[in-house]
Amino acid sequence: MRVYDSQPLDVAKTFADSGAGLIHVVDLDGAFAGHGSPNRSIVSELVRVGIPIQFGGGIREIDDIEELVSNGVARVVLGTLATESIDTLKTIVERFGEAIAVAIDARDGRVMSRGWEQTTELRATELSSVVATAGVKRIIYTDIGRDGMLSGVNIEQTNAVARAGSISVTASGGVGSLDDLGTLRDEADGWVDSVIIGKALYEGRFSLKDAIEATS
Repeated sequence: MRVYDSQPLDVAKTFADSGAGLIHVVDLDGAFAGHGSPNRSIVSELVRVGIPIQFGGGIREIDDIEELVSNGVARVVLGTLATESIDTLKTIVERFGEAIAVAIDARDGRVMSRGWEQTTELRATELSSVVATAGVKRIIYTDIGRDGMLSGVNIEQTNAVARAGSISVTASGGVGSLDDLGTLRDEADGWVDSVIIGKALYEGRFSLKDAIEATS
């Protein structure tokens, strides 16, 4: 584990000042602790920054979603729940609409769940089609093999996931340079309309302002 900053609120303010359109927050403890994660209390502070907050990690109950939305979270990201109960997912989407997105995290094309510890039999493209049928409007697709490696986005698989569901996709995992962003901009399917950048920013590979310009 590497700690880049001990003050999430300060980081969020920096991103907002640099022109971020949305801040993506992952509760890493939540993937294992669920509702008991100590990070949930940070959410009410982050929403005061003034730009939309997208929050995921360990959200397994409808009450969790209700609490986050009530606290001002713009979009709640579901992972394991979406892979384990499509009926529950449908009920959630009917209630919360576009405030719900689904994270599809995959290794070698197969969906991983429970904090990336369990491999399912589902292929990422299959799950994309299923969640689109449930009414979900956005997927955050992460190629686990690329995440944190700064080696570029798996554009081919990201496009495949988008086309399988005819659904808006946010690319995630692998961005390491402005060239990576330029390649994604030029080669991404029309359904792929956004990208999450994390490690590359924290390690100073480029600025957020330059990243926004590179993807304009």
